[in-house]
Amino acid sequence: MTTGAPGGVHRPALSRCVSVDPAKFAGAYWGRAPLLSRAGELDGSDGFRDLLSPDDADELLSRRGLRTPFIRVAKDGAIVPPGRYTGGGGAGAEIDDQVLDEKILTQYADGATLVFQGLHRTWPPLIAFAGELGAALGQPLQINAYLTPPGNQGFATHYDTHDVFVLQVDGRKRWKIHPPVLADPLERQNWNGRADEVTATAAGEPALDVVLEPGDALYLPRGWLHSAAAQDDSSLHLTVGIRALTRYALVEALLGEAADDPRLRATLPYALDVSDPDQIEPELTETIEALRDWLDTASPAAVAERLRRRSWPAARPAALRPLAQAAAIRTLAPDDGIVPRERLRWRLEPAGDDRITLRVFDRAVTFPAGCAPALRAFLDGAVTRVGDLPGLDGDEDRLVLARRLLREAIAVPAG
Repeated sequence: MTTGAPGGVHRPALSRCVSVDPAKFAGAYWGRAPLLSRAGELDGSDGFRDLLSPDDADELLSRRGLRTPFIRVAKDGAIVPPGRYTGGGGAGAEIDDQVLDEKILTQYADGATLVFQGLHRTWPPLIAFAGELGAALGQPLQINAYLTPPGNQGFATHYDTHDVFVLQVDGRKRWKIHPPVLADPLERQNWNGRADEVTATAAGEPALDVVLEPGDALYLPRGWLHSAAAQDDSSLHLTVGIRALTRYALVEALLGEAADDPRLRATLPYALDVSDPDQIEPELTETIEALRDWLDTASPAAVAERLRRRSWPAARPAALRPLAQAAAIRTLAPDDGIVPRERLRWRLEPAGDDRITLRVFDRAVTFPAGCAPALRAFLDGAVTRVGDLPGLDGDEDRLVLARRLLREAIAVPAG
């Protein structure tokens, strides 16, 4: 799938974000160094207004019933309390956290930056873009938008704990980039714990000082310090956050598996003073020995399963239409076609007792083992017509399996 653009032109999502080929981006920049890509260097030069325009932002603020936390407001480097721009939703809406357009107008006119959060879940063009880009990178991601009034800056110099693509949609914004004070920070190692180092580093010469124009893109690895200020006009940009797994995630998965070792579950001695290094030392030594012994037997398959349960739900497959899906289940016939849900991640494995398990992004579904040939042919895309599913005893069995796949949101109607 590719992302649409004006005039029916289609452009791969990654080529809209970086001006180098994917191999060079992966080898020279991914997780290593910033990359500035000017509009004229990218695939197509009409910018990103097809993904979210200023008019679209106005629509979201006024007619879509946005609620917190799908919107945040920042001013002078601080988050504005939601009560200053939210309120009741009116008749029939028993809520008190809906964004009120007149209050948002006041905040924005007074110089506040508006942050639209989670647009990869709520705005159709960005849902499609996020799905394609996430598949190309092999990583879960999120998309926010930042609308800043002329001459204002929403946030002070800081760093993110995830990589980002900054896509300038409208207006001009000056970015100052400084090297990390902590390389490759984990999610819990945010910049607030190193505020003095951040401030001191930000006072020095920046590694990059650039004004982004409409259609420009900037890639920043996690940890790189940055601040951004709108210029003479208002600025709208998208921030794509890539929540990549780290080697520390392997450590966490290993520790989760280590709970199966009785030596590592042993209770510490009675009345041990855990604040005394001399008392802790022998227990620590024995624990390290036990951990080393256990690591020699650690199962890659078990660690992989823990990482699957953590990462797959973070990258949802393509949206489906529940009403159309339910209608397809009711009327399904052998001549109808079904296809795997786009961007569905799956694994098929034996489950014992003549059963087979299909693991998908959020659950495991069990089938009779005799369904394995049909499931593999369907999931691999070799068969779409229900009546052609192999290894089953007639059309009625094929329809039972196909209806189950539709009901479990594993399949969608072809076309």
